[in-house]
Amino acid sequence: MFFLRSVFVATAVAAFFSPAQAAEPAERQFTALAGLPPEKLAAHVGQPVEVDVDLVAGGNLEIRQDGERAVVLYHMAFNQIAEGWSWQPLARPDHEDYYRYKFLPLQSVAVERGEYQHEDKIGAPQTMKVNWRYDYFLAFANLYDFYPRRVDDDAGFVAELPARLTDKVGIRARARLIAPVISESTTFWKATYGKPVDFTLKKRYLVGQLEEIDFIDTASGATLCRIRPGQGRCALP
Repeated sequence: MFFLRSVFVATAVAAFFSPAQAAEPAERQFTALAGLPPEKLAAHVGQPVEVDVDLVAGGNLEIRQDGERAVVLYHMAFNQIAEGWSWQPLARPDHEDYYRYKFLPLQSVAVERGEYQHEDKIGAPQTMKVNWRYDYFLAFANLYDFYPRRVDDDAGFVAELPARLTDKVGIRARARLIAPVISESTTFWKATYGKPVDFTLKKRYLVGQLEEIDFIDTASGATLCRIRPGQGRCALP
């Protein structure tokens, strides 16, 4: 069987969800939780969350079209969180992953924070810019509740859909928060003469147990098909 393979590019997916159909932005959800005192944050364990996957980030969405039908694949093989709290140094690679937690990208927010004068190269004062970026993710450790663990670049969530719907398909994840509810890491790159930008990257995670993946019609908000634990794929007739 011949498949016409096409990979979505940023311009094709940047406006997937209209404001009326989108879930609450990950930035807003994280900020609300981060502002809580520890005892109130802990009370959110078990709370359901709903988030829209950023289909631009990572280029993980792929469409394989065959006539009037199409296979929509969201690759998960390399979506592993390389943070200390996800690391399992004693993992046996034939049975488990070194990085326990997986991720779905949700949102990126870039912030310009001004500039300053600095002389990184003697005799050559420069204007150094200060940029921050906040990347938001859903972190979860139960990916293999959905499909068997396997070494396969095509491992991921699969939907079989009418080809006419693939130009407006989005992905929504539903999960329940687990301890510690949220997590954050910070990486900083100092401005240099060759690259005069102070850059701070903050990775922010909503931490949960994944319950379902929904393929959504972003125009109407309708669920086209749904993947629950025990399934790696779904289909719309």
